[in-house]
Amino acid sequence: MTNDHINTQFRSLPSVEQLLQEPRLGGLAGAYSHSAVVSLARQQLDATRQSIRDGGNAPDVEQLASDIVERAEEEWAPWPRPLVNATGVIIHTNLGRAPLSDAAITAANAAAAGYSDLEFDVQAGTRGSRQAHIGRLISEVTGAETGLAVNNNASAIMLGLSAVTPPGGPTEVIVSRGEGVEIGGGFRIPDVLRQSGATLVEVGTTNRTYVRDYASAINENTAAILKVHPSNFRVIGFTHEAELDELVTLGRERGVPVLNDLGSGCLLDTAQYGLAPEPTVQQSVDAGVEL
Repeated sequence: MTNDHINTQFRSLPSVEQLLQEPRLGGLAGAYSHSAVVSLARQQLDATRQSIRDGGNAPDVEQLASDIVERAEEEWAPWPRPLVNATGVIIHTNLGRAPLSDAAITAANAAAAGYSDLEFDVQAGTRGSRQAHIGRLISEVTGAETGLAVNNNASAIMLGLSAVTPPGGPTEVIVSRGEGVEIGGGFRIPDVLRQSGATLVEVGTTNRTYVRDYASAINENTAAILKVHPSNFRVIGFTHEAELDELVTLGRERGVPVLNDLGSGCLLDTAQYGLAPEPTVQQSVDAGVEL
């Protein structure tokens, strides 16, 4: 294809303003915004010019408008979209975790439809805490002293580690070598520890770690013992791990707090529904873990 032919094809392309006169694009601008549709039209024209350079022909205005609408439907499609979970994993982190009950959905809709006392103390007439109500509910359900809600497990671990490793204090956190795991999304226990400012101290081996391994690693710079739920990672066969109550006893004897990364944060006995048992928050609280 000669340069003259390419230039002829380029000249036949409409301008952005001409494109925006197409009724379908006018409807897009009304649904979204003029500037957003202009940006999309420019992107489509750039892609069309490249197609011409590669040997293609210039489409007519109607086809360009259709291409822009198709691009808009792809890029601006409502998200997230409903899916059918056929994985066999009921609480699937990639598929939105646990579906909400009808009662929870109704409550969320009611709160989102207007103003609320999310962060306002009605009795005092002053600013309140959005965590106060959550803390009371978590305490009632789990038996913990209090609690707060964060975005995900990594955030919870980061905050917990920050709480036990204040500036100028001990920084070492003891973790079994078999529990330095990575789960979905690149969440790695060693990385989270480093980002929190804590110093990782690994004990034991990948397949066998005893409470005595934790005990031998405790020193004046020990900030905490961290027990990590391995999620979907398992080592089977010749294995041993220190039980949570053993670590709590050790921590109390040596004055070291125990943090328990519970994984799912399960609040009820899943076995009663015919599912594999999961450790619950209540069990951790009853065992005496600090966080």
